[in-house]
Amino acid sequence: MKPHLLNVSTNSVDSFSARRDVMPDVNNRWHYHSALELIYIKKGRGTQFIGDSIKNFKEGDVVLLGSNLPHYWRFDPEFFDENVCEPVDVYVIHFKEDFLGRDFLDLPENQEIKKILMQSTQGIQLEGVSKEKIAYLMPQIIEAKGTMRIIRILEVLTEIAHCGERNTLVSLGFKPNFLENEKDRIQSIYNYTISNYKNKIELKEIAAVAKISPNSFCKFFKTKSRKTYTQFLNEIRVGQACKLLIENNLTVKEICYDCGFYNFTSFHKYFREITGKTPLKYQQAFSKQ
Repeated sequence: MKPHLLNVSTNSVDSFSARRDVMPDVNNRWHYHSALELIYIKKGRGTQFIGDSIKNFKEGDVVLLGSNLPHYWRFDPEFFDENVCEPVDVYVIHFKEDFLGRDFLDLPENQEIKKILMQSTQGIQLEGVSKEKIAYLMPQIIEAKGTMRIIRILEVLTEIAHCGERNTLVSLGFKPNFLENEKDRIQSIYNYTISNYKNKIELKEIAAVAKISPNSFCKFFKTKSRKTYTQFLNEIRVGQACKLLIENNLTVKEICYDCGFYNFTSFHKYFREITGKTPLKYQQAFSKQ
């Protein structure tokens, strides 16, 4: 399972990279890079894959990713439909841990920043007031010139370091395992599963997508993702169910079958295992927000 290695470069006058993306297909694949990444989804929705974590992303999300942590933001189909014209607006910052100098993080005043950058190897989802402040500052970093760029990114890193509401995304035991001859396999598995999760996906079917035997596929997927393919497929289906429950246009039973579950009892079981709530409780929690 080999994500694509991207070389994130800066020009000769910038110590870090900051950009705004308005198209859904920028680096729209499973990839990694040596730079840390901070991303703010101003507009857009879809499914995010980070290490061994799978969850929905939405407008307002802010995530910090550590060096060489594989990831993939797959936008929902409507963002690729020219007839729908759903807008995408994403701010992305890439920076090396030592972009301010090798000794900068060793200063006593910077220990909280150093600590959070070390934790970012698990991926960090930011919430609360800090998330709002970071979302406000990131566009300013892109617009700033000279020393103000450094000041703004330091404000962002300080805000992240002192954020009281944050969640790690990747399990502690996750270790990227990159083999050159497997580089496109996980991408094919992800794409096929997301496109066909409503259907019954047979083992031989998904193994053919990965271009390996069914027996080899089971071992391969469990070794690389630390979960079975059935668990992965159910996470995708439950993630889609969460979106539909929030939209509140279908009944729970309709959502069950629309998301590829063929048994209402199994739907409840897996939904509760993955989210910690029943479908109805999940829907009620969002309706109160």
